[in-house]
Amino acid sequence: MITISRRRFLEGAIATPIALNAQPSLAAGETRPNLTVAVADLPATLEPARELSNVGTRVTYSIFDTLIRRDFLGTADGGGSELKPHLATKWERVSPQELIVTLRQGVKFHNGDELTSEDVAYTFRDGRLWGDKAQIPGGKAYFGVLASVEPIDRYSVRFRTRTPDVLLEQRLASWCAWIVNKRAYETMGFEAYSRKPVATGPYRVVSHNAADATVLEAFDDYFMAKPSAKRVIFKRVPELAARVAGLVAGDYDLITNIPPDQMSIVGGYKDIDVRSVVLANVHVLAFNDQDKLLSDKRIRQALVCSIDRQKLVDTLWQGTALVPASHNFPEYGQMFVEGRKLPYDPAKAKALLKEAGYKGEPIVYRTMANYYTNALEAAQVLVEQWKAVGLNASLQVVENSAQLRGAGSQIFNWSNSTRLPDPLGSIWVAWGPAGEIQVSKFWTSAAAFNKAGNALEAETDPAKRKALFTEMLDIWEDEAPATILYQPSEAYAIKKSIAWRPTTFYFMDLRPDNLSFGRS
Repeated sequence: MITISRRRFLEGAIATPIALNAQPSLAAGETRPNLTVAVADLPATLEPARELSNVGTRVTYSIFDTLIRRDFLGTADGGGSELKPHLATKWERVSPQELIVTLRQGVKFHNGDELTSEDVAYTFRDGRLWGDKAQIPGGKAYFGVLASVEPIDRYSVRFRTRTPDVLLEQRLASWCAWIVNKRAYETMGFEAYSRKPVATGPYRVVSHNAADATVLEAFDDYFMAKPSAKRVIFKRVPELAARVAGLVAGDYDLITNIPPDQMSIVGGYKDIDVRSVVLANVHVLAFNDQDKLLSDKRIRQALVCSIDRQKLVDTLWQGTALVPASHNFPEYGQMFVEGRKLPYDPAKAKALLKEAGYKGEPIVYRTMANYYTNALEAAQVLVEQWKAVGLNASLQVVENSAQLRGAGSQIFNWSNSTRLPDPLGSIWVAWGPAGEIQVSKFWTSAAAFNKAGNALEAETDPAKRKALFTEMLDIWEDEAPATILYQPSEAYAIKKSIAWRPTTFYFMDLRPDNLSFGRS
């Protein structure tokens, strides 16, 4: 019902065909166009390690750079994992616990400072991303393995880890690894820097208003090449119909979060192209085990077994999403555990409820309407599937994440990205002791999971690592602090005259090698 209503609303909003402008709008006195991107939401700040959500990394990816670059676009599916030099020109393993990185010389920050080893050591210092008093606690999940980061000379840095870490190079190309400017960070202070950061990326910050727009301008001293757009404006437009209408009218050049049932409608305009990719991400339901009812894992298991995920994929995603093999993904390579499958067993769900002595106590599922594509539609289907096995389930739509996880929260939706091509970069980041779920005390029975994960961090033998990961999966599925719904697709609508490719992350790469403007 909701999907039909949405389709009619969208068709009504763009019923009258309007010719798109052949070229995006030009800044005064400039030959390069501006690029205006309409997004469903914007991050609260622009400090990249604070804003690890899909809405945050979409913006900050073009402001900041990493030492090593993961070549997402090196494969056709936008999910390549090969590592390439970026701010660093080379890196060398001195020992299993030591890596020496050599920086590219002459790289400029937005304030004119040259990138040096001091900036790198400051970015990864004890007290910012890791350590007992980390300024950004979320960084511990990525860099808690560090023991020290020290300049060797102006352009060389030594990284040491507490234990052998097979993933350090991947970490330096991934989340939380974006390099900050030491002088600006110290001079401005944490909060001011978070609002208007200074970095090395292709675009620098002009202004940021989370309720309206983030405005970036080209940093013409960018080390890769001169950026393709003069300005990039990320405009907050929560409603899908308004995003589409603005694209059709020529107000926007690119829009995000096109639901699968709208792709053919939006793509029907001659000057619009719809580009989609299956994300290295899963939509999940998190269960609060501090709730009196959900403290019984049999209730959580019943919720898990009641879900027909393939039906969600087929009806809401038009087959463009995938049901993964648990929290377990093919990009792990030899670490991928064959034979796993997410359960759909209504009879078992009913038996678990009976065994737990469930007496019809209410269960409320909270979601925001627009944060995730198909969130509301999926929620309505889930409530019906839970009711079908005897659960007294209902839906509560909230306005923000504070309400989502606030007092009385039982079930809420979330997403987990495969941030490194390894279990340590996905299930451990999201569900380990440094992840926000355990930190927020939503999962308190994780001792065995944490023990196996800590062992995995220190293990280098492939067979032993796989055995530890299998143990973690077994515990996570049995304890059921959450369940996976599906691996979503993400679709963007863009003017056909613009050359740009999406990746399997929400990163929106607007570097000059992935953005160019032509004529229709």
